Parts: sequence; structure tokens; C-alpha cells
Amino acid sequence: MDKTNKAQNITYADHDFLRIYYDESSKKWPLGIHCLEEGAEQTGSLSVTVFLPEAISVDVVSLTDAQNVVTIGQINEHGLFSGVVARSNKPFLYKLIVQYPLGIEEIIDPYQFHSLVSESDVYLFSEGCQYQAEHFLGANWHEPSNISGVLFCVWAPNAQRVAIVGDFNHWDPRRHSMRKHESSGIWELFIADVEEYQHYKFEILTHTGEVLRKADPFAKQMESAPGNAGVIPSQRQYQWRDKPWLIKRAQSRWHMSAISIFEVHLASWRRKTQGDSVYLNYQDLIEQLIPYVQEMEFTHLQLMPISEYPFDASWGYQPIGMYAPSYRFGDPMGLKRFIDACHQAGISVILDWVAAHFPKDPHGLATFDGTCLFEHADPLKGEHPDWDTLIYNYDRSEVRSYLLSNACYWLREFHFDGLRLDAVSSMLYLDYSRKADQWRPNQWGGNENLEAIAFLRLLNQVVYQDFPGIVMIAEESTAWPGVTHPTTQDNRALGFGFKWNMGWMNDTLAYLKRDPIHRHFHHKEMTFSLVYCFNEQFILSLSHDEVVHGKGTLLEKIPGDDWQKFATLRSYYGFMWGHPGKKLLFMGGEFGQRQEWDHDKGLDWSLLVHFSHLGLQTWVKDLNHLYRTSGVLFENDHQISSFQWLDCDNHIDSIFVFVRYGVTDDRHLIFVVNMLPDVKYHYRIGLPKKSLYRELLNSDSEYYGGSNKGNTGFIIAHEEAYQGMAQSALITVPPLGCLVLAPMALIEDK
Repeated sequence: MDKTNKAQNITYADHDFLRIYYDESSKKWPLGIHCLEEGAEQTGSLSVTVFLPEAISVDVVSLTDAQNVVTIGQINEHGLFSGVVARSNKPFLYKLIVQYPLGIEEIIDPYQFHSLVSESDVYLFSEGCQYQAEHFLGANWHEPSNISGVLFCVWAPNAQRVAIVGDFNHWDPRRHSMRKHESSGIWELFIADVEEYQHYKFEILTHTGEVLRKADPFAKQMESAPGNAGVIPSQRQYQWRDKPWLIKRAQSRWHMSAISIFEVHLASWRRKTQGDSVYLNYQDLIEQLIPYVQEMEFTHLQLMPISEYPFDASWGYQPIGMYAPSYRFGDPMGLKRFIDACHQAGISVILDWVAAHFPKDPHGLATFDGTCLFEHADPLKGEHPDWDTLIYNYDRSEVRSYLLSNACYWLREFHFDGLRLDAVSSMLYLDYSRKADQWRPNQWGGNENLEAIAFLRLLNQVVYQDFPGIVMIAEESTAWPGVTHPTTQDNRALGFGFKWNMGWMNDTLAYLKRDPIHRHFHHKEMTFSLVYCFNEQFILSLSHDEVVHGKGTLLEKIPGDDWQKFATLRSYYGFMWGHPGKKLLFMGGEFGQRQEWDHDKGLDWSLLVHFSHLGLQTWVKDLNHLYRTSGVLFENDHQISSFQWLDCDNHIDSIFVFVRYGVTDDRHLIFVVNMLPDVKYHYRIGLPKKSLYRELLNSDSEYYGGSNKGNTGFIIAHEEAYQGMAQSALITVPPLGCLVLAPMALIEDK
């Protein structure tokens, strides 16, 4: 039977008994084994009732002594069988020996088991306070009375009937009708006759009579399109080796630590062979990606979304299986090995997490039980106009439990070191990307989405409390106040650890694209970020969004010949690494990818045979090394005292000079950035100390592909006041170059 079909040739009106509800008072289900009521006319004290379409005969056999207890009779032509057990008055475990026209089947009757869902779990889920909902919702292995099987559980309060269909029952919805808890809308059924990796879905009869086949919202593994079914997970447990890492992480103070993030789309970082359609698996990534991140000296690896997504071109940002790591790179165990290996290599791993919206695919969350269950029913709140997706109803308790549990699931089960939340701005504003007549003000008349704000605040409170040392990052593109401020500060503060500095990115990339002859008109595009960069805890991000949709790669945004392109990009990276804030660079940017990012093929690694690309890669590696080993660049880069302009107004020469300070003035670095293709000889800069300064880095070195203009390695400060400093020096500023200077030893006064 085709598991993708939505309907079967069944007239549900003739099968009302298939809608198996839980009797809250008697704690009984209609099917299974039950004590007969007192005063019943039948002799004996137990009855067994089963529904087995196409069955010819049914025997009840005790699992304790393998004795045939009773042959039960057929009640109607649909397959309902029932009979009285005369030899016992206490329920016992049994199996069914079922004769079909083509053979005999042994079945452990799923309806003989009591509910396996705890009242406390259901209560917390219904209150929006359940942070481990995947432990009972979805498909989870259990062993009631030492019988191994899977508890299937789904929330569908408005459904008339829910059935489990899968490989184990020939995708026949009549075989495993689920039992409903009326008070919560949760349906459950424990099935013993299943195996690991079998596929399944939920078939839902809606209140209007429509039949839907839905993927499990809590599936921990899913098959690829077009099947999109859930996969019964393995019972194996991964043995983590990263306990020392987690202990160290819990003691980390990330605002005072080096964070240099390498953003990766696993499907297109590299393929098995150039131009091949075969993805690297997790073992390949352990062997190739981890050593590369180590070699480049990035501190963090950020994975673009890997929650199961059916449409490759969504890059993972339209997930269907929020709890299922994508099948593309291996199974969940492989992902755990990969993250464990990252930790062994000293690399933190951040996951892109999408809680702003979800797609309308028919097998997904959309109108899950025939009603707007996960999405907001109000069309002015429920649909996202930009992406044609649906928006979560953050005001619904069960939806909050679903999302909170999911965030905790990735952090707890896979040991991710943090989450980066996509499209936070779209969550905060009711009028985000909407015309005046397409949104409705909140109860106070404002445009703030109060329910989404409350959810984000709660999310950060929960994960920071339960997972010490993780980082929460917001992609937020507006001037919302307090994105990274503690939630105790005020009711608008969101409590994130970091925020992407989208303003810095937009301004500086606009500057980068200008012809050098015009840059002096736009000098403030490089300096304006210093006006606000200490208002939040920022990450300077050059992400995947900047190298797609006709925007060109970072290298190809820059005008001029190849020499100018590479020199400009090296200088720009130097400015970025010296600028206050943590760093993020999308894959390919480190070696000058020429073609726009294509999710469907690997990066152009063959470019590294050219010295210009190799030199750029080496420059990024050396910037990372300087960054990780120089505390002045991260220990207090969230404090205004860590930065001082020496020259921010030289728009004629398009030169920027600034100092980065450590906790004391003695510890400092000086950055000199030239964004014109002219050498500046005898250029005077102020210096904080009367000292010998070493030229730590020079982006114009021939080592990186430059013209080798510089200061022969050292500069001497003289007692000539300049730029607010008591000392100064005349230096050579290379064309389109970045210099990093560090004091050596203080020179004694004579």
C-alpha cells in the first residue's frame, strides 16, 4: 500500500468504534482486555475485544505459559472480535494468533496495555512548561512488563480519529487506531510488533471528514522526499567522550573570550568529488571539515539548519522535521560522533535554529489535525508574506512546549554549544514586511508581537539555566533595544547572548563595493558602527545571505582588477578582525570564492592552486591566530574602554587608524587600514607608548600576495604629540593594506 496516499477506501461512519477514546473515570479503553462489570450475564470475569480486518479466526494465548486461553468470536463483518475469558478474573499479558486467508500472524495486542503517558508530562505540555516533550510525544521505545516496543504519541485535539500507519501494518489505517485522552487531545498507542528504522505516519480523520497523512512532529529521524515519513529510532545510546569539554564550557565567559565562527552549509562545503552529487557523510566531515577548521584557527563552527527539510533550495530554513537531523549526512548517531569529535578538537558547534516560521507542505504542521493547531489562526498573524510560510502561534501553550522542548533537545541530546535564531526581527514585529492593511496592532496599540517576545524571553531564560556555557545568538536586523540585555532588566529585553551586527555588515559592504575614487564620499559607512557597537553584545557577520541572489561573492563585490580585489578584501578583513565584536565568516569567503554560493555543489577548492586565493586564506588564518592569542581583541571588546580612534576622519586618504586596548593601557594593538590603492609614505600616526613597535601583520606582504610595502618589521615611537598621544611615528602605509602594530619593550628616558 502506498504510504503517500492520503485516503483509503474506508467508510469511517461505519466504524465509530475505531475512534478509541480514553474513559477518564474508569481508566479504560474499549478494546483490549477488561474486567466484566458486576451483574453481567456472561459467565467468567474477563473479556477480550480486538479489531482485525480480514481475519478469519482469533485465538488468545497467554504470554506467561503459552497456553491457548480462548478462541474469540467475530462480532461483525468489519473484523471486530470479542469473547469471554472464563479461566481468570485478573488481566494478564497475551498475544493473538490470527488466521488470515493467506497465513497466520502472531500479534501482541497493543490495546492490552495501560496508558504509558504520565499525567505530569501531559500537564506540563498543556501549560507550555514542558521542556522534554520528545520523551513521550513522537515514537519512543518502552518496555512495559518487559515487553519491548514503541509508544506512539501525538497531539491532535480536534481530530475525530488518529491511526498509525507504517511498514509494520502494511500502511493500513484500520490496524492501529490510537487512543485519545480527551482532556489533553493527546493520542497514544504502544505497539510491540515494530522494528528500528521502520517508517510510519499518522493518519488523521479531521472534524470535517477529511483524511490527512501527517509526518510525526516529534520524529527523531525522517526519510527523504517524497516519502517524508518518520523513522522509528534506534535503541542504541551514544557514549559521549566530551565531559571535560562540557565542564570547561560551563565555566566559560564568552563575552570575554575569542569567538571566530566559520559558518558552513554541510551539503555544499565539499562533495565527494568536484561536481559530484554525493554529500559528505559525518565520518567524512570528521576527517575533512574538522581538520580544516582547526588549521584555519576558527573557534566555532556554525551549521546552517540540519533539522529535516524536504526542499534543498530552502537551505534548511523551511524545516519539517524539527527533531530529526537531516538524512543527507547520516543518522543521528553520526551527528553525535561529529559533534563529539569537534569537542575533542577544541571546536564549539552552534546550530542554526528556525522558530520563526514553518512551510505549508501537506505532510507537515500546517492544519495538522484539520485546524490551525501550530500556526496562528488569524491570517494577519498566521502567514509570512515574504516566504509564503506559516507563523507559529506563540500564545498557545502546547506550541511553546513544542518549541522549547526542541531547543533543549538539540542542546541536551546532541551537545550543541549554542543556537543561532534565524529571522528574529520577523518574530518581534506584527507589521514586519506587511502593508498598512495587512496587520493588526497588539492590545496596547503597538506593532510589537507580545506573544513572540514572551516566548523568546522564556526560551533564553530556560536554556541558559539548564545548559551552562551555551550561547544564544539572534539574527536581528532592527534597532530593537536590549536584544542581548538580561530579561530582568526590562520587559523588552530578550536575553540573548549575542546579536548579529547587521548594520555594520550593510554599511561596510556598501563601502566595499564602491570604486576607490568615490570612497572618500562615504567614509562614515566604515566608522558609523562605532557609535553604537557597545550598546549590545555584537557578532560581526558576513553570512551566506551576502553571497547569494545576485549579490555576488565578497571578492566579486569589489571593483578593480584582481590585485585590487584581493588587496581590498584582505584589508577589509583586517578592519573586521580589529573592530570590536565577535567574528563570523561564511565558507568560501576565507579563500575568495568567485562564484556565488550554490547550495547544490561544493565550493571551488581548485582556486587554491592560485597564489592570490591561497594568500587570502593564509591571511584569514593569521588573523584568527592573532585574534585567539591577543587578549586585547576579545577580553573586553564589549567595553567602550577597549577601543580608541586615532584617525577616523581622514576621508581624503580613506585611512582608518585605531587602538584596541586590553585591561591595561600597556597591552594594546594598533590597526592602520588603507582603503585606497596608493602607498602613503611618511604617514604620521599617534602611539600610546614610547616604545619599539613591531609590525605583527601586514596584509600587503608578498606572503599574502601583496606588493611588499611596509616598515621592515619595526617602528620607533618618538616624543612628538599627535592624534591625542604624547608619542608618534612616521610609517609607510601599504596600498589597500592593513597593518597591525604591537609595542615591544618600553624605551628608557635618557
